[in-house]
Amino acid sequence: MTIPKDDNPLENKSLYGVSPALADEIESALNSNNFTIVQGLIEGLHAADVADLMKGLSADHRRVFIEAIKTTLDPEILAELEDTIRKDALEVLDTQEIAEAVSDLESDDALDLIEDLEEDQKQEVLSAIPAVERAILEEVMTYPEESAGRLMQREMVCVPTFWTVTEAIAFIRSNEELPENFYTIYVVDPRHHPIGEIPLSKLLQYKGDKAVSDIMNTDLHQIPVTKDQEEVAALFQHYGLVSAPVVDPSGRIVGMITVDDVVSVIEEEAEEDIMLMAKVSESDFNAPVLTASYMRIRWLVITLVNTLLAAFVISQFQDSIKKITALSFLMTINAAMGGNAGMQVVTIVVRALATRSLREGDTWRAITKEILVGFVTGSFFSFILGGIAILWLQDIHLGIILSTAIICNILWAAFAGTLFPIIIHKMGLDPALSAGPLLTTTTDVLGYAVFLGLATAFLM
Repeated sequence: MTIPKDDNPLENKSLYGVSPALADEIESALNSNNFTIVQGLIEGLHAADVADLMKGLSADHRRVFIEAIKTTLDPEILAELEDTIRKDALEVLDTQEIAEAVSDLESDDALDLIEDLEEDQKQEVLSAIPAVERAILEEVMTYPEESAGRLMQREMVCVPTFWTVTEAIAFIRSNEELPENFYTIYVVDPRHHPIGEIPLSKLLQYKGDKAVSDIMNTDLHQIPVTKDQEEVAALFQHYGLVSAPVVDPSGRIVGMITVDDVVSVIEEEAEEDIMLMAKVSESDFNAPVLTASYMRIRWLVITLVNTLLAAFVISQFQDSIKKITALSFLMTINAAMGGNAGMQVVTIVVRALATRSLREGDTWRAITKEILVGFVTGSFFSFILGGIAILWLQDIHLGIILSTAIICNILWAAFAGTLFPIIIHKMGLDPALSAGPLLTTTTDVLGYAVFLGLATAFLM
């Protein structure tokens, strides 16, 4: 039986986050500096929900909020915050309070917290935490940015090959340093090299006297500590992994990566690509006004240069435009169609590169396909827009020139929109950042030059 939506309370309740009513109550308590009420209102909330609540607060209210809860602060809240908001929160906490939070977090989350600090404060916090934890964090900080070493957590469960199921379970029960979430235990040899893994569900299915070496899976996907996090995410997606061991250059296991870490990477990389194609920063939304303005101005300068180049090309055909005024508005149609068609191709190719759907040997196949698609779409729109121009302006020659220019520009957009991201990717640069401006410049300049050039050659 299907329950009507209005009669099912779960259908009308959000699956995550805090209600607007609760957010309003907390904001009202912050306005009156009633810290006791604030602490009571967030009691029992998940750390992710508290972090989500903080995103909706103003910068001033965030600082007051941290002041209100810092005596009972759950460090997981700091781990759940976006970078910009977390930096605001850390400014309210002193060195000892940050050090205590770092000590309570798992190594991967602790590293994120440390990295948000200024260099001098970073050293102060490291000095304030226990020596063993400090040594782990300092070692992890030597690994490259966005590598498996930065992504992994050092807390894991490793057992020797000669242990039994009973011994492994007893070790898990008695170990106080277990990671908060783990799904697999790793079987290691005397040199601490991983040789197998056992999912916890499988471990519980066997009798206690069974040796772990007899039930372990030997098909391990070991991740080098310096491997890029995008490749790690691709590995997890490809094989449907839940966790995987991370090994150093000597083959020793030094940590593990779990699927929740990979979900964050996939989200970050997708957001980064989208933001870069729009020429804004991923932290733009929560950044202060001047910071956000600076971030956007940098990329708008590139647009300004593109516009000036296009204006220069148009200026070379001033006489033609004066004599045939229709050229002044028809040329924008050609440039816009080429630019938009090209950005469609760039988006598809950048996505294919990011997901590794486009392999090195597929370059010319991809280019050929996009050119054929460009020819079909170009022919379709050239027929429509050429026909409109003929009927509108009563000039068949101008309609034919517009149709020809549109096909040429869309074909170029298909070719360049495929090739530019591939070349930029092979150069080790980010195609999401560079391909768009480069393509837009060429389609604008080529669009104006071809259309106005043809009009000048055949109509003047």
